[in-house]
Amino acid sequence: MIAPSGGGSATGAGFGVETRIVEGDETGMRLDRWFKLHYPGLGFGQLQKLLRTGQVRVNGGRVKADTRLSVGQSVRVPPLFSSEARATSTPLTANTMRDRHDADVLSAMLLHEDPKVFVFNKPAGLAVQGGSGVTRHVDKMLESFRNKKGEKPRLVHRLDRETSGVLVVARTRGAAVELTRAFRERDTEKVYWAICAGVPRKREGRISTHLLRERKEEGDRMRVARHGEPDADHAESHYRVIDTAGQNLSWLELTPVTGRTHQLRVHTAHIGHPIIGDPKYFNIENWELPGGIQNRLHLHARRIIIPHPDGGRLDVTAPLPPHMVQTFNLLGFDEASTEDE
Repeated sequence: MIAPSGGGSATGAGFGVETRIVEGDETGMRLDRWFKLHYPGLGFGQLQKLLRTGQVRVNGGRVKADTRLSVGQSVRVPPLFSSEARATSTPLTANTMRDRHDADVLSAMLLHEDPKVFVFNKPAGLAVQGGSGVTRHVDKMLESFRNKKGEKPRLVHRLDRETSGVLVVARTRGAAVELTRAFRERDTEKVYWAICAGVPRKREGRISTHLLRERKEEGDRMRVARHGEPDADHAESHYRVIDTAGQNLSWLELTPVTGRTHQLRVHTAHIGHPIIGDPKYFNIENWELPGGIQNRLHLHARRIIIPHPDGGRLDVTAPLPPHMVQTFNLLGFDEASTEDE
């Protein structure tokens, strides 16, 4: 994973130590406020630990949180939000984030941060945007991450409310343009993990259909369109079986080529192996969920590789949500088994 510097304010950047130069309008600013401005996801306690251990330095020297900065000084910034570090943190759930401030929730969700991009691990159950009956969602929460110029971070893609995992957000208007283009031109690699009913006959395969949106009182629903139906959009997905639990359940790696609404959920159901816990598209009658597994959507946006606005490619992986960790443990699935593939 890379963390490029932004707009000439940093040198020696990469996924590792970053050196940033204090700008003119930051003269006299306390160091802790400077970090809050540039890295809003960094908690005060974490900053204090970095200062105590000498990982944060100004002009090569040790400093305190209340140190006043001067224009032209260099601030040493260690790696703050690697996916490896976040993987060991306690995942958020709808219950654990209910009474926490928006900025604290977003900070706990952070997988990666640099001057142009945030990448979050969205919890299952948290909507990305508002809608009927939705009072709290990521787009609204991003108000708490406005920068000193008043810019609010911008969404550049979406995840279903019950789908967990990698969510990319642009920190600037220019970054939003570049990232949106990458999604539109399909210059991204997206990997999802799902637990599905049954085991596909072929260990790897391609699913290609046309999808059509149906308006219903209980909410919109997508379905596979018949040949020649108007207003249908082509959708293509690839799948690979990673592991199985007998013939009852399978762990699939899903790669969407297109980005249609509910695409992976419809496609897995279409081939006869719907994602367990899916209230809209699970279509096997009299099928019982194995004991100990929660009846929640088992679909997780595991990894994304996308061009970074400053060059190179950003590669971020998101830890599994708690209900899928529980399922993996019950079924004996090993996340590490995919690392060398």
